[in-house]
Amino acid sequence: MLRKTLHPAMLTGALLLALLGSAPAQTTTTTPIDTTLGGPLDLGKMWTFDSPPTDYFKKTYNINADEKWFDEARMAALRFADYCSASFVSANGLVMTNHHCARESGTGVQRKGEDLNATGFYAKTLAEERKVDGLFVDQLVKIEDITRRVQDAMTAAGTNEQAQLQAREQVFETIKTEYGAKAEWKGLELQAITFYNGGRYALYGFKRYTDVRLVFMPELQLGFFGGDPDNFTYPRYALDCSFFRVYDNNKPLQTKHFFKFNTNGVRDGEPIFVIGNPGRTERLKTVAELEFDRDLQTPHTVQLLRNRSSALQAYNATAKNDSILNEIFSYENSIKAIGGQLAGMRDPTLMARKARFERQFKAAAQTKNVPADQLKTWDELAANTQQLRGLFNDATYLGPSERTMGDLLTFANVVTQFSQLLASRPEDAERARSLMVAPSVKNMALEEAYLAAHLAEAQAGLGNNDPYVQAALNGKSPKEAAAYLVKNTKLTDPEFVKELATRPNAASASDDPMLALARIGFPRYLAAARQARQISQRQEVLRGQLGRMLYAVYGNAVPPDATFSLRINDGVVQGYPYNGTQAPIITTFAGLYDRNYSFGDKAPWNLPARWKNPPVALLKEPMCFISTNDIIGGNSGSPMINKNREAVGLVFDGNMESLPGEFIFVPDLNRSISVHAGGMVAAMRYIYKADRLVGELTGVAVKK
Repeated sequence: MLRKTLHPAMLTGALLLALLGSAPAQTTTTTPIDTTLGGPLDLGKMWTFDSPPTDYFKKTYNINADEKWFDEARMAALRFADYCSASFVSANGLVMTNHHCARESGTGVQRKGEDLNATGFYAKTLAEERKVDGLFVDQLVKIEDITRRVQDAMTAAGTNEQAQLQAREQVFETIKTEYGAKAEWKGLELQAITFYNGGRYALYGFKRYTDVRLVFMPELQLGFFGGDPDNFTYPRYALDCSFFRVYDNNKPLQTKHFFKFNTNGVRDGEPIFVIGNPGRTERLKTVAELEFDRDLQTPHTVQLLRNRSSALQAYNATAKNDSILNEIFSYENSIKAIGGQLAGMRDPTLMARKARFERQFKAAAQTKNVPADQLKTWDELAANTQQLRGLFNDATYLGPSERTMGDLLTFANVVTQFSQLLASRPEDAERARSLMVAPSVKNMALEEAYLAAHLAEAQAGLGNNDPYVQAALNGKSPKEAAAYLVKNTKLTDPEFVKELATRPNAASASDDPMLALARIGFPRYLAAARQARQISQRQEVLRGQLGRMLYAVYGNAVPPDATFSLRINDGVVQGYPYNGTQAPIITTFAGLYDRNYSFGDKAPWNLPARWKNPPVALLKEPMCFISTNDIIGGNSGSPMINKNREAVGLVFDGNMESLPGEFIFVPDLNRSISVHAGGMVAAMRYIYKADRLVGELTGVAVKK
């Protein structure tokens, strides 16, 4: 399940932002393989539509992809809400994306007595298609290069990093206001896009469609067949697809920009292209930064996610709540994804590749006569990263968030600073007073579990001799201490909280155990977080310098990191060796049933009743396939097209070997996994009897 991964370790509440201070928002037909120990190809192949790789496609695949080819591909692609990709696949506004992208939208339209996770959904007529409130899709229709204006504004701001970042944000807003008034841009959703960490900038204009209706969605057992055990693995058997329709003036949108379905299959070695919105990669990170992630940040994140998922699973064993189940899926997906990234960072071969490219990049920059002060960028990034190491413990283990330490201790952290805020910035204190409302904790067992996880993490990270840990545990285990704190705090009492909000020194004088603990931890967190923020601002500016150098040295020959902006990437249909054998390029529905029977029809390999006795014709149909394309979270729902711009599949995942793709692209074993176009149509024809949809996708009416 290829989605943008969760990272719950974040600040919470307007008051925390006030305390921290304001800051800017932030000629061969095979895939070319980098056979060196590292080089520019490690940066991947997520090409932009601003500078489409026309010559590269011609040289590599002998494909004449001209300006029209790229324009048509861009206009048929969509961004699905703010978290997935999608595409038009018919002239009548039919939209294709993944089941896991549509799960919340799909279940959001279910009616009383329905369970669409269990039954799936198919609208037999247009009238039965259900509008999803709040759902939108965006189509990229305008692109403008704004690099010079943005870089000039940052340069004019001087050497102060915060001033430079503020100038960047201000010029973004100015440009959006200017272009929003132009006739050809009016009515579009405008977004400033950063490439090469600031080496290039663009203004994108999106046409937003807000009348989006559900047409088809399979059952959860098919959309996420195999559950977490099969996630990021191959061979794979998942019907991870769904279909919606865009309406305009209450009628299906008529569009000439769409990908026709090609159900005839894909051939071994065939060039193939993914068009979508990869969420985030950090392939331009320096070795020093990656070592920081490897040693500190990423292991902490994996442990945090694992602990919160365990708490939710224990809670849901009795609650059986679908929304909690979806949350658990997201956590487990993130654990596996980020765990794979960590394994990649711990792989000495991959880190050696990063180090070799870094040396190549420096040498190439010197030959380009890059100014000497810019050549110090790597050293400055390393020095800043070393400072961040010293701040990591307090900035991380003591940082308040409902998902890291629970609602009550998070609120206690906020309360302890109220009197200080009242004295130093009364105007902010008045605004913050409205936040001083006793937390409404819906489930104390879950609250205790989160708090216990936080205390265990603090104990492991800070050590038993740390004053915060000693005060929190006081000779107890993390679980016992959490139970004690929850039982003895008065922060759930509205009258007690009201008194804290009206008496300036009430929080500092209170013997409430939560407040006492917060008085120890929160000042340390604030001090570390403020320093870390300043360093991070310097890092952001330095990364921008690195990005400018990268573009100066390599130009469009290497693509920028992913930023959830529209990209096209290339690859070929190709198997790979695994587990002592060979992975086939295609799986079939027969394999789905083999896996179901092999596990005795038990979850998560169970099948709904309608799937239990399939027609023989279905078994030989293709279900999923693999290719060497470069994808990441956010690419979920991306169409997989051939050289004729026909949809031959739908990306939904990568294999385990693809997970280091966050920081490096190594195509040897990296594979993207797609639902086969023929497999989607076969399921609709043989199982769901979705004749109307089959006819629309194939252009051939189904015979009764």
